Amino acid sequence: MSTHTQRVVVAMSGGVDSSVAAALLVEQGYEVIGIMLRLWSEPGLEAFNRCCTPESMALARRVAAHLGIPFYALDVRGVFRETIVQFFIDGYAQGITPNPCGQCNRHIRFGSLLQYALSLEADFLATGHYARLRQDQQGRYQLLRATDRSKDQSYVLSVLNQAQLARALFPIGEFPKSEVRALAARFGLPVAQRSDSQDLCFLAGGDYRDFLRRNAPHTAVPGPIQTRSGKVLGEHQGLAFYTIGQRKGLGIAATQPLYVLDKDPHTNTLIVGSRDELGRDELLASGVNWIAGQPPPGPVRAQVKIRYRAREAWGTVTPLGPDKAHVQFDAPLRDITPGQLAVFYDGEVVLGSGTIMMPPRNEAPLDKA
Repeated sequence: MSTHTQRVVVAMSGGVDSSVAAALLVEQGYEVIGIMLRLWSEPGLEAFNRCCTPESMALARRVAAHLGIPFYALDVRGVFRETIVQFFIDGYAQGITPNPCGQCNRHIRFGSLLQYALSLEADFLATGHYARLRQDQQGRYQLLRATDRSKDQSYVLSVLNQAQLARALFPIGEFPKSEVRALAARFGLPVAQRSDSQDLCFLAGGDYRDFLRRNAPHTAVPGPIQTRSGKVLGEHQGLAFYTIGQRKGLGIAATQPLYVLDKDPHTNTLIVGSRDELGRDELLASGVNWIAGQPPPGPVRAQVKIRYRAREAWGTVTPLGPDKAHVQFDAPLRDITPGQLAVFYDGEVVLGSGTIMMPPRNEAPLDKA
């Protein structure tokens, strides 16, 4: 067993992954402090939240007590509501499909929590994410996919920069999920058989549509469903309730299957069409984070992931200044969705990511200038 004199704050959730991360660090001899974030919950629906519940808090405390480490709760409800929940609501109001998990990692875990960890004179912040880190020959930190590709979370960590990665530890990134559960049993953790959470942490029951109806009724305004040629086919229940590429649940009758092609928030119009009309072979990304700290000098071949659960697609990524990029795919993709992250991979290494921008209203090629 190795021994470290360094102090590590572990972001604990009461789940298997973060608990095993803490246990591994204790076993390796680090001085470990467990901290659970108290995130925003809908007033009156706290018991239905998918994180930070009294049960989760109690389990995290039990794990910390079992490991013999201090445990604290950090209240970030205000900044979470302002930074993450409002980002989520605003995105849907603008007709895009936002990715709040990336924002949370950038601003809450590796923002507020990291700053708190540093105030405790911690050397590192560890999480239960499935991802890996290493340094290249120049000493720059690289973010790598997890060993268990089915659990890989490098997609939502692709927003982190060199300063944040320098303080990060991902102790379970080398292990498959099955081994993480086996480690939980070996450590005698009371969460060894707890199921994984799947949905957004602040959704209190139901799905995101129910959340928006309660918290942002302006996103649930009905409007026309029409083809690109302008033919009206029916009425939608709110642009926020539909995603690019969606076929089922449109509520319209047609002689052929119809798919969501676009959403126009300016006219509150849902645009649908045939499968042949669906898909693009390029995208423009803004707010690009190059993990190396600067963009590559020219176009690079990369595998690009346009959703967390999407398969990677080959394309050429061209940097456009410091924080934009154009991606030309080798073949069209059906569900390029504005608001989602486009993450660029060179094999197992994450090059960076950016937010997919709204496409032009016409079908002309994207402006690469």
